[in-house]
Amino acid sequence: MAWVVVVLPLALLIGGFPIFLLLLLTTVIALLAFTGVPLTQVHVALYGGIDKFPLLAVPFFLFAGEMMARGSMARRIVDLMLAIIGAVRGGLALSVVGTSTVFGALSGSSVATIGAVGRLLYPRMKAAGYEDKFSFGLITAAGSIDIMIPPSISMILYSIAAGQSITQMFMAGIGPGLVMAAVMALYILIVARGWTFVDTEPWDLWRLVRALRASGWALGAPVIILGGIYAGIVSPTEAAGIACVYAIFVSMIVYRELGLRELWEISVSTVYLTAQVMIIVAAAAVFSWLLTISGAPQALAGAIQDLKAAPWAVLLAINAVLLVVGCFIDPTSAILVLTPLLVPLVQAAGVDLIHFGIIMTLNLAIGMFTPPFGLNIFMTQAMFKPKVELIYRGLVPFIIINMFTLALVTYIPELSLYLMRKLS
Repeated sequence: MAWVVVVLPLALLIGGFPIFLLLLLTTVIALLAFTGVPLTQVHVALYGGIDKFPLLAVPFFLFAGEMMARGSMARRIVDLMLAIIGAVRGGLALSVVGTSTVFGALSGSSVATIGAVGRLLYPRMKAAGYEDKFSFGLITAAGSIDIMIPPSISMILYSIAAGQSITQMFMAGIGPGLVMAAVMALYILIVARGWTFVDTEPWDLWRLVRALRASGWALGAPVIILGGIYAGIVSPTEAAGIACVYAIFVSMIVYRELGLRELWEISVSTVYLTAQVMIIVAAAAVFSWLLTISGAPQALAGAIQDLKAAPWAVLLAINAVLLVVGCFIDPTSAILVLTPLLVPLVQAAGVDLIHFGIIMTLNLAIGMFTPPFGLNIFMTQAMFKPKVELIYRGLVPFIIINMFTLALVTYIPELSLYLMRKLS
């Protein structure tokens, strides 16, 4: 049965089948051909895959992120970033990184971040003299910081698949997320020294004060959401519900920018996105159950132990696999399908599962802007209509520097675990 579990999904993927369908087909064919297990167990596994209270956080965070992106929260954060670092050479590019980082604490969706930040800052970058290649590459890559900054939907799904604490995953993601942003910012500061155009604005204290006052409600969201989780007042799922209420209150009552029509549109959009995620969650649960009864994870872990490979070599091999997978498959599918297979390997190598969750999330965040099929690339292309080749060329330096970030996070576990241990 092992060859069917490996070869058939690959063949169906190449054939263009949706992820959820290829997982279900593989499971049904393997059960019919090699086992006497009744197909009613597929229904049980399907339901069991989504009958989990923490999964309620997914639609809540999707809804809250969409509400915040549709309103002026993103614009107010952009204005604040420009007021803080607009006087630094390369300030517009640094504002893309800074805004994506802060917005990541609001939305949990990389695509939503690109939509909000790109629409606001690309026209300013174009007017200042930035090359389109650099602008598109930066906006596309910086959107993935969102996946590393909690609350992250990818981290929620990994925690459920690996049986780990969502709160601890969120704590562990802060350090690597900030490292990812810092490495991008450092690269911008270095290359900005050779630019011939000027994108700076005089620093103005009163402008900063006005921006802080205007963005107060927007900045309050991550304080309430993450502060409540880390203080142990609310669970991540409860915090997600609070985020929805807060987003509605700020956007519709405080700022008075969205009405009932927009609320309905956002609700419908969230329903569609949630359905797309949950059908993959359910199908992946069935496939994971098939892997478990086939003994594939245990056999693979045993083979790795027999090789007596060092932990660094195991992580290097896994990173290589995840980077390739991330180029072709979205993070949701990759996490749900691969986590049950990879967890026994890293456990056998003595790697902390929270640390591995961050490594996995970062790999797939990089995959979001890695050609040929990174989802962020398609979002940028859909928004601004450039040639895809132009985006590809602009992404090359950001892929390279994020390989450096990945190496740091992989081989310095304290970047992930130090803050988690302090806050736990």
